[in-house]
Amino acid sequence: SISRLLYLLQQETSSTELRTECAVVLGSLAMGTENNVKSLLDCHIIPALLQGLLSPDLKFIEACLRCLRTIFISPVTPEDLLYTDATVISHLMALLSRSRYTQEYICQIFSHCCKGPDHQTILFNHGAVQNIAHLLVSTSYKVRMQALKCFSVLAFENPQVSMTLVNVSVDGELLPQIFVKMLQRDKPIEMQLTSAKCLTSMCRAGAIRTDDSCIVLKTLPCLVRMCSKERLLEERVEGAETLAYLIETDVELQRIASITDHLIVMLADYFKYPSSVSAITDIKRLDHDLKHAHELRQAAFKLYASLGANDEDIRKKIIETENMMDRIVNGLSESSIKVRLAAVRCLHSLSRSVQQLRTSFQDHAVWKPLMKVLQNAPNEILVVASSTLCNLLLEFSPSKEPILESGAIELLCSLTQSENLALRVNGIWALMNMAFQAEQKIKSDILRGLSTEQLFQLLSDSDVNVLMKTLGLLRNLLSTRPHIDHIMSTHGKQIMQAVTLILEGEHNIEVKEQTLCILANIADGTTAKELIMTNDDILQKIKYYMSHSNAKLQLAAMFCISNLIWNEEEGSQERQDKLRDMGIVDILHKLSQSSDPNLCDKAKTALQQYLA
Repeated sequence: SISRLLYLLQQETSSTELRTECAVVLGSLAMGTENNVKSLLDCHIIPALLQGLLSPDLKFIEACLRCLRTIFISPVTPEDLLYTDATVISHLMALLSRSRYTQEYICQIFSHCCKGPDHQTILFNHGAVQNIAHLLVSTSYKVRMQALKCFSVLAFENPQVSMTLVNVSVDGELLPQIFVKMLQRDKPIEMQLTSAKCLTSMCRAGAIRTDDSCIVLKTLPCLVRMCSKERLLEERVEGAETLAYLIETDVELQRIASITDHLIVMLADYFKYPSSVSAITDIKRLDHDLKHAHELRQAAFKLYASLGANDEDIRKKIIETENMMDRIVNGLSESSIKVRLAAVRCLHSLSRSVQQLRTSFQDHAVWKPLMKVLQNAPNEILVVASSTLCNLLLEFSPSKEPILESGAIELLCSLTQSENLALRVNGIWALMNMAFQAEQKIKSDILRGLSTEQLFQLLSDSDVNVLMKTLGLLRNLLSTRPHIDHIMSTHGKQIMQAVTLILEGEHNIEVKEQTLCILANIADGTTAKELIMTNDDILQKIKYYMSHSNAKLQLAAMFCISNLIWNEEEGSQERQDKLRDMGIVDILHKLSQSSDPNLCDKAKTALQQYLA
């Protein structure tokens, strides 16, 4: 039984041969089912094997490491078991020099147990880079490969490791050069892919420039090759995902990738699995295809999203690829959450195109499935889907009308109450886009949906982005005279309170400028003007900003004044007199001498109203 084997393994009095045999048998058991591994873990096999590594006998150490390796690569084993005792990592680093087997197994254990930044830091601080680097030139392929895998997981999204790797050399050759040699076409695919991942991480961390020839001429073409039909499905998934990450933020790499080996057309093939099965002998292949089909779709969507992130022509090419919009729309309702997220990301990337919003997005009524995705989705999907909705609600987008009719206002108002900052920003941003040049009914619906309490909540949000978008919404609501008068007649008191609140608060120039622009819009109303003219506190604030040290704020305050004193309008005489008594005319005279041409012009125009 397992406990008997473990007992013998731990007996110092047993002969080394017997203890080694026990480790070998336990290793064979671990290669069986996941339940076998669970039983071994329940019997505390890991501490027993780690204890065994302290033995002086190399063959026994190797047997313990081989068994540990088998247990740690099982999905049921928690990685943290490697890190419970800090001395374990130091001891493993020391064992790396003992034999090619200790090197292979320890590197394999590290690369399987390094999940996330905490693990990366522990291994890095224990000297993983220095201890493993020389193994990249080992005579054993298995050792080279496992060492390479270690670097790929250590460097992933880790700037500290990536910046260190650039300057490490082995036998006078720098690591990036060694990685480039490992991704040449004559090397095994696994090695090409893994070294491309290392270089990709280093590039994304800023350790290698995006225009460096090792990226443009070596890494990128290698990853495009991995997407071709000749490769195994799992290789194509990994190739596409890594390439998507490499080019995600760099427009030049996006352009280069888009014209390498017909990549855009090549990716269309990712949607053709599982392929039609002809003979019953293909059942095995069908099973394999089914397993990878959603991973392939996810990878293709991710790569299309990266390719189309910035360039209009690339987006056009993607959308013109066979049935692309239908595929994205289908992707939005897939059962796999990962595919749904990737499809939404792809849609978001393409929705940055004005041209596509007006054409393909309209032809495929993309807003329908998108609105459906927005109902009770997890946050990571909600954030991308609501960003996409923001784009679909821009004024030139024909989708704006039907989206409104499908209950968007309610949905967006509820997003503004989210704990998640990105969702609050997107909710209010989408409402701001919706209110731009909208008809009065929509504006009233938005104000009703938001409620005054929520508006104040958003105006006192700790995030400046939320505040700016909320002010943008108010500015869009208060445009065109009849709308201004209507909204101020129903919500005037609250809006004036909000304006006062912000002008008195500790806010940056942009926030104050936006707030003064809202006041200028109110001053443009016919009846709404009175809400400013009867509010001495606000008038004093406008006067204060006319003499502010910042020209943007002075200009915005002058807009308010111009709108209040404009001659052709009823009551302009009384307004002019009141403002003259406040000393506004004196300030205008001073500003008409300003060295700033904008201020000077605006002041002169305003003074002419007094002379007319």
